[in-house]
Amino acid sequence: MHPTILATFFEISRTAFSMCSAGILVFLIALWAAKTDIARARGLDKIVALSNLCFAVPLAVFGALHLSDVGSVLPIVPKYMPWRLFWAYFVGVALLSASLSIATRIQVRWSGLLFGIMMFLFVAMLIIPGAFANPRDRFGWTLVFRESSFAGGAWILAGSSILAGNALREPGREQGRGQGGSKLITVGRVLIAIAAIFFGVEHFLHPANVPGVPLEKLLPAWIPGRLLIGYLTGAILLVAGVSILVAKKTRRAATYLGTWIVLLVLFVYGPILIASLSDPSTAVKVEGINYFADTLLFAGAILALASATPRTD
Repeated sequence: MHPTILATFFEISRTAFSMCSAGILVFLIALWAAKTDIARARGLDKIVALSNLCFAVPLAVFGALHLSDVGSVLPIVPKYMPWRLFWAYFVGVALLSASLSIATRIQVRWSGLLFGIMMFLFVAMLIIPGAFANPRDRFGWTLVFRESSFAGGAWILAGSSILAGNALREPGREQGRGQGGSKLITVGRVLIAIAAIFFGVEHFLHPANVPGVPLEKLLPAWIPGRLLIGYLTGAILLVAGVSILVAKKTRRAATYLGTWIVLLVLFVYGPILIASLSDPSTAVKVEGINYFADTLLFAGAILALASATPRTD
């Protein structure tokens, strides 16, 4: 059945339908690819085994947004760049390709590396200039650290893939690549730690904002214990962020923090998503999906760090 007909049947916009469909499809692919790791894991390591899934699903969602509603993305492309429409579509295709690569764990060293570079370019070309133009706007700096943590998570996935590939080869060969993988993981760890510490401070200053990644949206009044959620999330972010930054108990800190963010996605952003999808406005639907996917991607970056850190840490 044609997607437009299905969208009409479910009384949902084509853009929101495309985003949700892409996310669900990649979720199933990533879950199938991770089934063995999930079965072997014990305790919270089962959540850690979902790191690729948590990272891949949001990329599919954002890629579908680029391709199904390029008009909403085009204004973000700098006006000085030639072929702005081409770049908007190109990023959409790149996001979907990276999503499938990470979900299936095929050539993650390249998809993670390239996605991290793309996010770094976004930060340098789009977000930092806006943050410096209005330095008192805390949300601009939140975006800087959020997108940087996404790049860090992608580089951790790439570094882990490089190290895993080297472990299967003859010892002593491709030593340079192994060192490169370790350096990627270190850079990603620092970026995630700085973001976590910044977000933790923001939660104590503004506990009424949505938890995890503290952006403009306020927690709905119908969610109980809003301030408690804000302060508790801030404390977990601060403690875990400092531990990750100084490389002490990194795996444990990343596991606990990533698990907490996943719980927020399920029990806070999940109801927000359902409420937004029931709204007749496409903009509200897309906003709800974006908040859900952004926070899930942050969780994926943190869980990727936990997965990349040795158990002896």
